[in-house]
Amino acid sequence: MAQMSSTRKKILIIGGGITGLSTAYFLQETIKKEGYPIDLCLLESSPRLGGKIVSERVDDFIIEGGPDSFITQKKGGMALIEALGLSDRLVQTHPVHKSVYILSMGKLVAMPKGFNLMVPGKLLPFALSPLISLPGKVRMGMDLFISKKSSIEDESIASFVRRRLGEEAVQLFAEPILAGIFAGDAEKLSMKAAFPQFAQLEHAHGSLIKGMLKRQSQSKKQGHPPPKWSLFVTLDEGLSSLVSALREKLDQVEIKTNCPVLSVSPQNSGYNVQTEDTHISADAIAITTPTYTAARWIEPWDHPLSQLLQEMTYVSTATVSLGFNRKNVQHPLNGFGFVVPRKEPSSMMASTWSSTKFPGRAPKDHVLIRVFMGGAHHPEVTEQDDADLISTVHKELKPILEINGEPVVARTFRWNKANPQYHVGHLDWVSNVEHETQKHPGFFLCGAPYRGVGIPDCVQQGKETSEKMLKSLRLQ
Repeated sequence: MAQMSSTRKKILIIGGGITGLSTAYFLQETIKKEGYPIDLCLLESSPRLGGKIVSERVDDFIIEGGPDSFITQKKGGMALIEALGLSDRLVQTHPVHKSVYILSMGKLVAMPKGFNLMVPGKLLPFALSPLISLPGKVRMGMDLFISKKSSIEDESIASFVRRRLGEEAVQLFAEPILAGIFAGDAEKLSMKAAFPQFAQLEHAHGSLIKGMLKRQSQSKKQGHPPPKWSLFVTLDEGLSSLVSALREKLDQVEIKTNCPVLSVSPQNSGYNVQTEDTHISADAIAITTPTYTAARWIEPWDHPLSQLLQEMTYVSTATVSLGFNRKNVQHPLNGFGFVVPRKEPSSMMASTWSSTKFPGRAPKDHVLIRVFMGGAHHPEVTEQDDADLISTVHKELKPILEINGEPVVARTFRWNKANPQYHVGHLDWVSNVEHETQKHPGFFLCGAPYRGVGIPDCVQQGKETSEKMLKSLRLQ
């Protein structure tokens, strides 16, 4: 194995969101284990760490401003939870009330049982569902007979779903559910980058429905035990507990908050970072900020890379959480929430019934409801002030959930240009960025704009980046 020089090195991480914190954590643990002579420093421009992860306790309501959970099927999140000793604080989703509803002509209609985002996994519930019209069901069923795409070119989510399942499936499922996860436009988002599992399903089985049914049949035959954890999990006091645990563990990392970076530039065999009150020299650097911020720093010394980073599109969103006395909400809230197709006259993208989805989110005899606003199709909504946003959400929820009282708690969070959009060709764009970045030894870009927006994706990127950074510092 190549040996590291005995000269002390410095690694700098810019950005204190989950990617930056994870990068710092994995670096620190390896440095401790191997005894590497490396100093670590993390810079965050805002007063707090965590990025879009923010939890608040308000009158015994636990309110999430950004993500409220993470998926357990991706290894990064659960592995970090276990490493931090937080497994006993995990909270699973409601074991019974798992339904997701779709707003259809002002009424909530449950998705058919067995649906995997957009693909029927059980034929009878699909056939009997009042959500999909008879012509729509016939067209979706034709997926069984349509040949798979011969080319390997990327295509949009809408194009893919329209080709396999028809226009009604685009409107009911692709746009509000698949594109909704990115707060984006299904006509622009990349299927391969955002939901590669469906492209793989078509490639392997020719038909999405056939592939889904075959997978479920094989799973039953093999007699797999039920998974230990639900598909989504959170922490008992909110996801900010993950940020706090990471912060506590980073005892060998110099962390500076309220420390905006003014410039980043190559210097000798490393990099110089200028802040408002000092400059820091580093042998290796990882930038985990939005691409438009990184592009500004890189422009003076690598125009092509800066231009590439500026190609990434972002949208703004807001979340509005409202707490009510249970008696003032007539709907049973027997599910995780609902999504809103574009054809509905609503400014909402979706709603999570937080107090049903996870226990302990609201005090006794109360409920907590969270609504997502803005995104690619309603950017103007996020320009409203807090009072107007709360009023808009309350007004729109009233007839849907039969609400006859005022909220006892209301909280808004805004995420300006915080949601990266994986448009068609995204994977090629990432490859181009990585190729250009490799021209600069010890320089790394990672985070939500690149290879996954979820918490497990960002944690995994942090782990992989930490390994690359240490490798870059070893003498050959």
